[in-house]
Amino acid sequence: MTNLAAPSSSSQALNDLNETERKRILAKSALFAPPTAMTEDGRRDLVGLSREELEAVLTDIGEKPFRAKQVWHWIYHQGVTDFSKMSTIAKPLQNKLTEHFIVSRPSVTTEQTSKDNTRKFLFRFRDGQEAETVYIPDRQEDRGAVCISSQVGCTLSCTFCHTGTQKLVRNLGAAEIVGQFMAARDSYKEWPSPKGETPRLLSTIVLMGMGEPLYNYENVAKAMKIVMDGEGIALSRRRITLSTSGVVPMMDRCGDELAINLAISLHAVTNELRDEIVPLNRKYPIEELMAACRRYPAASNSRRITFEYIMLRGINDSDADARELVRLIRGIPAKVNLIPFNPWPGSDFKPSTKERLARFAQIIMDAGYSAPIRMPRGRDILAACGQLKTQSEKLRRTIAKNPDDKSEI
Repeated sequence: MTNLAAPSSSSQALNDLNETERKRILAKSALFAPPTAMTEDGRRDLVGLSREELEAVLTDIGEKPFRAKQVWHWIYHQGVTDFSKMSTIAKPLQNKLTEHFIVSRPSVTTEQTSKDNTRKFLFRFRDGQEAETVYIPDRQEDRGAVCISSQVGCTLSCTFCHTGTQKLVRNLGAAEIVGQFMAARDSYKEWPSPKGETPRLLSTIVLMGMGEPLYNYENVAKAMKIVMDGEGIALSRRRITLSTSGVVPMMDRCGDELAINLAISLHAVTNELRDEIVPLNRKYPIEELMAACRRYPAASNSRRITFEYIMLRGINDSDADARELVRLIRGIPAKVNLIPFNPWPGSDFKPSTKERLARFAQIIMDAGYSAPIRMPRGRDILAACGQLKTQSEKLRRTIAKNPDDKSEI
C-alpha cells in the first residue's frame, strides 16, 4: 500500500536542498554577527532575551524563576528602562538588578518629521553603528506602521535602491531590532502597551528598512517572537510583515516558525531584467520565488502576499509587464503594491508617468487583484521606499574635519 503521508522524491529533494542552503545562509550570517549584549562595565542587556533566557540569567544571580515574568512585564508592557521604577519589585532586588543588568534603547542621533508627518529616526547602537527607522502614520486613522531595519547596510545591491549603495556592515541583534520599535514608542509616549480595543498609534511593524531580513533570520525571528508575546508588546502576527527580495530557503522557515505576513520585492517579471535590477534573482530565479510563495503557509485570502513593484519609466512599466505580472501571481492569494520610484542623488532611474501608473494598475485590477498605487511618504526627509541610507559615515567625516561644526547633525 502506498504511504500517502510520505513526501514525494521531488519534494524531499527540495527539502534537502533548502536545508543545505539554509545552513550556508546561517553560516554566512554568523560572519556579520552583532556585538555582545554586554556593556563595558560587564552588565547584561535584558532587552532581546527570550523568556527562557531571561529566566536563566535571573536564576544565575539567585532569583526565583517567577521574577522573569515580573521583569518581562515591566520591560515590554510598561516600557520601563529604570529598575527603580519597577514598583512591584522590592528595593533590594531593584538594586541587585541594577548591579547586573541594563534595559537598553538605541540612542537617537537624529529625528526628523516630514511635512506629511512621517518620522525618521537615525538610531545609534552600542558599538557606534547606525540604522534608520521610519514611522508612517495612516492618512485617515490614528494608527501607522513602523518600518524597521534588520541590518546596518545591505548586501543585495538592488540598482534602484539607495540603501543598497551602502555595503553591509553587520547584522542587527534581537535587542537592536525590537529596540527600534520600543524607541519609536518612547517618542510617541505609547506605553504601556495598549490592550483590547484600545487604539494603537504604532499599530504595525514592517521589516522593510535597511537590510534583507531573511539574511539575518535568527535575530529577526527572536525579535518578532518578543514583539508577539501576549504579555508584553503583544502585537499580533497579522500586524507584522516581513519584506524579502526572495531568499527562498528562508521563506519556508519563516512561514513555518513565525507565520507573519509576507511581502515580496519583485520589481520585474522576467529573469533577464530581475537579474539586472535585483541581483539576488541570479541565485533564486522568479520560478523558484513564485513556487515558494505558493508554499507559504500563512498565505490566505484574508492574509494575502504583497508583491512590491517599483515603477521605473520605460524599464518595467509596459502593458506587457503588467499582463505577465498577473500571470505570475495567478493562483496565489495576492495583492500588488505599485510604488512610484523615489529619486535619490546619483540614481539614473526615472519614475513612471501618472498615466502609465494608472494603466498598469488597471490591468492588474481587471484581473481581479488589488493594485493600490502607494503614495510616497517622507520624501522630503529621504524616508520614502528605497531612500533609506544612514548618513553616519558622512557625519563622522564632517565632525573629524571640524569637531566644532555640528550643522550636519
